[in-house]
Amino acid sequence: MEPRLELPQGTLDLLILKVVALQALHGWAISERLQQVSRDAIQVQQGSLYPALHRLERKGWLKAKWAISENNRRAKYYELTSRGRAHLAAETVEWRKLTEAVDHVLGMA
Repeated sequence: MEPRLELPQGTLDLLILKVVALQALHGWAISERLQQVSRDAIQVQQGSLYPALHRLERKGWLKAKWAISENNRRAKYYELTSRGRAHLAAETVEWRKLTEAVDHVLGMA
């Protein structure tokens, strides 16, 4: 198993917004989904996840509501707002530009 990746600052927010854009999820499910989709390379600890969720909620990019989870427990579900969807789209474009530029530099002969 490869060691887990350290995310550059700001990346966790982008990843959370992307995961939640697909469906409303509670915190633990967001963490699990990121780990699953990244093939275990990204493992977000609660100490990083919940502050990020609260920050995104304060910025108006996520909204939360309480509901019953799949294991019959009360959980706070997060979903993307229209402002969050617009921010995700803009950040995705910027991320792709940045990674393309980094790839070009790393690929120099």
